[in-house]
Amino acid sequence: MDGRSESPVAEPAPLAAEGVTRRFRGRRARRSAADDVVAVDGVSIELRRGETLALVGESGSGKSTLGRLLVGLERPDAGRVRFEGRALDELDRDGRRRFRRRVQMVFQDPYASLNPRITVGGALREALHVHGLARGREAEERVAALLERVGLEADAARRYPHAFSGGQRQRIGIARALAVEPAILIADEPVSALDVSVQAKILDLLLRLQRDLGLGYLFISHDLAVVRVVADRVAVMREGRVVESGPADDLYRNPREGYTKALFAAVPRLPQPT
Repeated sequence: MDGRSESPVAEPAPLAAEGVTRRFRGRRARRSAADDVVAVDGVSIELRRGETLALVGESGSGKSTLGRLLVGLERPDAGRVRFEGRALDELDRDGRRRFRRRVQMVFQDPYASLNPRITVGGALREALHVHGLARGREAEERVAALLERVGLEADAARRYPHAFSGGQRQRIGIARALAVEPAILIADEPVSALDVSVQAKILDLLLRLQRDLGLGYLFISHDLAVVRVVADRVAVMREGRVVESGPADDLYRNPREGYTKALFAAVPRLPQPT
């Protein structure tokens, strides 16, 4: 023996897409395969703990559909989504339950994603109950801690979603996602419906949560100013395909593809998170 240790086996990415394709059927009465819309076309990406992959592109490029595939809200027509190295369609009951806990989504419209008939506390407790994480007094304490973590007072638990501003509702959506202790958050245009000053505060919150909890983000956005604040890596989508990807600083300084150059040509700056 020469005393050298063996190279450690690399752990699989918490969440990955391998050549995933998603088609939507055309609406014509006498349709053919040519009428189908290919929303995602053979895309492969990896999401890692503690970093942000930004997915950018124009409206209709397939960004949101890819996000829904990764969180299990859509099923691919080809290719596979893998969670901790295992294909989603191969997970047993316990594996599916773990996947639903460890991969969560934050939506663009926080009001539409919150039940207006349930208090904020009720929505957070429901997430805890469904996954068997806490009940009774412990659940109440965890709800208060979640609200504090996202910058809201504990008494927000007694109020209904309509009582909050858009930025506050997005904080509630983030708290609900955090309730089940995820490793990965799929954030689909999470600040696009907010004023610029509020955007900066939500981005600051997301960055702080990432530092504190080691979260991995897929940050879906058409806003390159926002992406510049948060991204470690960027993948650029066009017509369902990733046409360029790499470290964020490299892509902003030296984009290779003409489409990427056009997207990055004039990027305004947001107030920087503190």
